Parts: sequence; C-alpha cells; structure tokens
Amino acid sequence: MSAVNNQRIWSTGFTIIFVINVIINFAQYMMITLVPKFAESLGASAVVIGVVTGTFAITALAVRPLVGPATLRLRSQWLLAGTLLILMTAFILYSSASSVMGLFMARLLHGTGMGFLAPVTLSLASQALPAERMAQGIGVFSLGQAVATAVGPSTGLWLLGVVGYRGTFLTSGGLIVIAFLMTWALSPAPPPTRTGGTSFSWRSVIAPEAVVPAIVIFFLAGAYSGINAFIVLLGESVGVADIGMFFTAYALAIVISRPLAGRISDRHGLAVVIVPGMAVFGLAFVVVSQAHSLAMFLVAGVLSALGYGICQPAVQTWCLISVEPARRGIASNTNYIGVDLAYLVMPVVAGAIVSWLRDAGASVASSYQIMYLSLIVPVAIGMAVFLVYGRRSLSHQINNPNDRRSS
Repeated sequence: MSAVNNQRIWSTGFTIIFVINVIINFAQYMMITLVPKFAESLGASAVVIGVVTGTFAITALAVRPLVGPATLRLRSQWLLAGTLLILMTAFILYSSASSVMGLFMARLLHGTGMGFLAPVTLSLASQALPAERMAQGIGVFSLGQAVATAVGPSTGLWLLGVVGYRGTFLTSGGLIVIAFLMTWALSPAPPPTRTGGTSFSWRSVIAPEAVVPAIVIFFLAGAYSGINAFIVLLGESVGVADIGMFFTAYALAIVISRPLAGRISDRHGLAVVIVPGMAVFGLAFVVVSQAHSLAMFLVAGVLSALGYGICQPAVQTWCLISVEPARRGIASNTNYIGVDLAYLVMPVVAGAIVSWLRDAGASVASSYQIMYLSLIVPVAIGMAVFLVYGRRSLSHQINNPNDRRSS
C-alpha cells in the first residue's frame, strides 16, 4: 500500500482495511460477552473466568517478539491473511470446547492471532493516511470497532438463544473467512525495506519512543478489560435485562464523539483530549458501581465512550507519530504489548477481588460493584504517568509540527 500523497482519508486502501476491521471486530464482539458466560456455564469461578478471559494475552505477548521483525520482513497483506487463518482455527476450537480446559486452549490460539492482528491492521491503516490527518484518520479507523461494538454483543447474545454457543462461535468464524477473502483486494505492497540487517534486536520488538504511551494504555486498557470480562455478569446480578445495550450506547457515543476528538487532536494536540478523556473514564466506573437499572448502565456506556473510547485512538496515534513511517509496525507492536499485559493481568485481579469479597460474605452484586469502583485506581495511575512523562513528549510534537509530518 503506497504512501498517501493527498489529504483524503477515504482512499481505496484505507476503505478496504476499514471494512476488514469492521468485520473482524464484529466477529470478536459477537463472542466477547459469551466467553465469560460460557466459562460460567462450564462451572468456572469468578477467578477462573478472569483467567480464561485474559488467557489470550499470554500467547499474544509470547508472539510479540516476532511481530516487529515480521513487519520489517514480510508484506503486510501476507501477515494479515496468515493471522486470519489462525483466528478461523481458534473460532472452530471455541465451537467444539466442552470443558474449561478446551475453552482455555481456544483462547491461547486466539491470542496468537490477536498478537499479530492489531499491529498489522493499525500499521496498514496508518500507511494509507496523510500525516497531517493522522489523528483524525486513526480515530475514524477505530470507528470500525465502535460500529462492531454497537451491534456485536447484542447480536451474539441473541444468536446464543437461537443457535447456542457452538452456532454463534461458528458464525463468528464465518465472518473471519469473509475478512480473509477481502485481504486479497488490498493493493500489493512492495517488500519491506530491511534497513537494520537480519539480526534480532530488541529494538525490532519495542520502539523506545513508544514505551511511555504503552505504559499509559496498559492502565487504561486494564481498567476497560474489567468491563468486557464482567459487565454482563454484573447486569445479571442486579436483575438488568438487555445488558448488551451497554455496548450499543458505548458505540453510538463513539461514532459521534471520536471523529470530533480526532479533528481537535490534529489541530490542538493529543493532550487536549487525553486528559479530559481519562477523567471521564474514571467517572464511568463510579456510575457502573452504582448502576441498578438499564438507564444507569447506558449512561456508564456513554461515559466510557467519552473516556476510554477517545483516549485509546489518541494514545495509538501518539505511538505511531513517535517514530518514522518504516517503524510504525514496531511502534504499534509496542502499544499492543501494553494492551496485552493489561488484558492478561487486570481481569485476573478483578476476578480475585470479586472472589475475595464473596468469601468475605458480600453479595454477588455488591462484589462486582466494589470491584468496578476499584478500577478507578489504574485509570488514576495512567493519568499520573501521562501528566508526569507524556505531556512533555506531546508538547514537543505540537511545537515541532514538521516532526509529525516527517513521521
């Protein structure tokens, strides 16, 4: 995919990778709320549910040392096609799992695919965008996830009642097949330029310039992982039906707010949206911890979108503009190392909090509510890291706009 020489966001290449991203995320979000329920139906405790939910991060992290070098040596389309083949296999394993161990194995393979998927698609999107509209373009690209979030969880829960777990997982796998076929519509990319030789180096895995934003996203994604892992179970514990609407409210708010936030970031700098976004994200957990009605969950979903939903692409953009174009795959990989660690650690910690509270005599509902209130802590730590270390980096980008364009 060649570099973009004009100011259009919706080039042919960007449009194709955007649609692929929508399909993949729709498949993911159809099943994301089902994994905790499936684990519970197999007899898993809250801690085990947290372990199963975060398990995919183990192999996602394990393959990270391969992702950066692979982006420097292989065509992005080939990487994307191979990754989708792995995900197809994982979804087949989900459909055939009959025990927690079987579900665990499917999650491990799922993580292998996810270890490559996000950095490769994000890198492809960035290659198709003009540098001057990078923040807005990445925000638009991430709307694919928002669109999937709006309808995926509810669709998955609906399909569960119609065709069961096996049929729903296979349907998600079928969507991955469609995305796989679409990869061949991407324009052939030239072979990557190997500027650093063929020897392995930690700099081919981690971009030092992107470490601080990766630390920030670790804490933010860690807090958000608690929503993915337990929001359905919390809703059921307080007697709220149609809890999948939480994700719909989240997605609709993102569709409205994220393009605007991207334009503001391109004009005034990323810090202008990151700091308020973190504050609103923390408020979302206060609302979740007090939610006893669908309306309150919908408010929490909107606040999450205005918080994490805006911060996530802003931090991703921060990672991408911190390096030269040839190393964006490595910067993206660095970003997702932070995300993987978050999804590995925080669901287990959150599940442990719930189990400890339950053992102490708290009700199921109050255990989940207290756990969600405690997730304000990683959000606060992420904000502290940004204020101490991140603002200086972004201030440099604002004061030296040519750096961003050259990167």
